Amino acid sequence: MTVWWVILGMGLVSLAMRGSSILFLGERRLPAWLTEALAFVPAAVLSALVLPELLWRGGHVDVSFDNARLWAGLLAIVVAWRWRNVLLTLLVGMLALWTFQAL
Repeated sequence: MTVWWVILGMGLVSLAMRGSSILFLGERRLPAWLTEALAFVPAAVLSALVLPELLWRGGHVDVSFDNARLWAGLLAIVVAWRWRNVLLTLLVGMLALWTFQAL
């Protein structure tokens, strides 16, 4: 039963956090500087999630030639930058990772 209370509590907290901006801001417009700053949030969050997975291996930072995740990630970054296609980026990154791990 404790698990259900935790799930319910997490849902309520999530609802409160998301709803608070609607309730408190209403029809007000955000300042231009804040709107511009908020445009960088998705990239910052994605970087914070992905970079540790690429660089952290075996309890330490690994930037060696043997780090298949790092090389596959770098290749995926190049593909994303060049073609701006999410599906292509995922496919190339995963194929590169599997290939580098097999080697």
